[in-house]
Amino acid sequence: MKIDYSDIIKKNIEKVLHAVLTIVSKEGFKEGHHLYITIDLNNKDLKIPSWLKNKYKNEITIVLQNEYWNLNVKKNKFTVDLSFNNIPTNISVPFNSVLSFADPYANFGLQVSKIKNKKNDNNDKKVKININKKNKIIKLDNYRKG
Repeated sequence: MKIDYSDIIKKNIEKVLHAVLTIVSKEGFKEGHHLYITIDLNNKDLKIPSWLKNKYKNEITIVLQNEYWNLNVKKNKFTVDLSFNNIPTNISVPFNSVLSFADPYANFGLQVSKIKNKKNDNNDKKVKININKKNKIIKLDNYRKG
């Protein structure tokens, strides 16, 4: 049996984001915390207006800081109201569509990046974790065998 470490780490990244968003939905942001969340627009379960999807094609980064409303965190997704060019917009984001998220105030971020699998040329996801805490960066890619 082959252990799929990338999948295990991806699922745990989703759990971290779930926990962070749950805290934010209950307490709001404290001090200077805020989130940048990059979303894969090709996820079939993503609910986002077509005009927005057409404008950005493959991915979009949303910012949760001052102007967001109705953040609702569920088991497999979160919904939030945002304003894009003064157009109020509700989006529903499955956690498995999140490519990365970061809190610049805490100097913290996690990222999942897509790469091509050389063996079968499919689009597989490889997990790339960057944990930046006081300029100490751990990159799992440095420990992978080619």
